[in-house]
Amino acid sequence: MPQAQTARTIQIILVVEDEPALVDVIVYNLRQAGFETVEAADGREALRLAAEVRPALVILDLMLPELDGMTVYRILRERSPTLPIIMATARSGETDRVLGLELGADDYVSKPFSPRELVARVRAVLRRAAAGEGHRGARIDLGHGLVVDRRARQVLRHGKSVALTPTEFRLLDLLVDHCGETLSRRQLFDLAWGEDAYGEERAVDVHVRHLREKLEMQPSRPELILTIRGFGYRLDRPARTEDESS
Repeated sequence: MPQAQTARTIQIILVVEDEPALVDVIVYNLRQAGFETVEAADGREALRLAAEVRPALVILDLMLPELDGMTVYRILRERSPTLPIIMATARSGETDRVLGLELGADDYVSKPFSPRELVARVRAVLRRAAAGEGHRGARIDLGHGLVVDRRARQVLRHGKSVALTPTEFRLLDLLVDHCGETLSRRQLFDLAWGEDAYGEERAVDVHVRHLREKLEMQPSRPELILTIRGFGYRLDRPARTEDESS
């Protein structure tokens, strides 16, 4: 019997793939795992369904008719920055892996992939996206008008929300927790992605770069997230808990 994901609701996964045989395999395995699914065979249909259904997660093929996967990804991110997205690439080569990371996907799979592995990744990404719900409600002042609101799971700059993906927020939250402490890439990967994560430490570098582009005054000369050459990263600005200072 399929295992329910939560006692209250069944999560809906949007599967964006134009190969019918592969869609059937993906949908069968996701439903066996307790998820509901909706399917789109092209980019335009994917965007329409994403707006209508509000899925918990999207599995997105890069090679699509109508609108290519990269365009669909960017539009989805603009519409819903926190929507978890797993990208499916046609090959397992370096270029495809780098592309998935550069775009900021929460995870990626290379075809052909194991349906069991895909389900495991879906669960892992959803757990990471949900991590911190019920988290302590402190608002952390990072300086320069930046505040991390942990209850709302967002970053504010002068009161306006900064769009971060779930993985970007999780990574920043970890750096805040270890403010002033240098963490290796391996440590950050294990903490942010989890022990059951698939991927490589390069993902840390890519997401740190994205965080700098969104948070630093001068991303090429970061003052907030510092690189410790040959090792990892450190959040250098003393974080102040507004709840404690008020």
